[in-house]
Amino acid sequence: MISIQDATIIELPKILDARGNLSFAEQNNQIPFEIKRTYWIYDVPGGEARGGHAYRKNEEFIIALSGAFDVIVDDGTNKKTFTLSRSYYGLYVPAGLWREMVNFSTNSLALEFGSMPYAPADYIREYDEFIKLKHNGSL
Repeated sequence: MISIQDATIIELPKILDARGNLSFAEQNNQIPFEIKRTYWIYDVPGGEARGGHAYRKNEEFIIALSGAFDVIVDDGTNKKTFTLSRSYYGLYVPAGLWREMVNFSTNSLALEFGSMPYAPADYIREYDEFIKLKHNGSL
């Protein structure tokens, strides 16, 4: 069964240069899946949250390209908060975990990669349903 222990911070390569630094992430290397979707979240008003769902099959990799925010990962029993504030760290979130993004700083930019194209049926949007699926072994 997937647990919060399966969500991990992955340090991305850093190439330091006096002209400006460079980092990168490659699918099936730093990002542990083939990328099927890329999107970004920005201009989040103060006090707002994003996410608030789980996926049945989709895996995610999240990078704070600018600013900072917290990702709360929940396996139905335990919760863990990851603070993303450096563009050379990414958070891998496997399918089957509830996630919520909170505490966005001004001008923060979240870049997200998914293992699947957008699929509304893959989302679990109600926390009670998520808990039920976790406890009966369906996730």
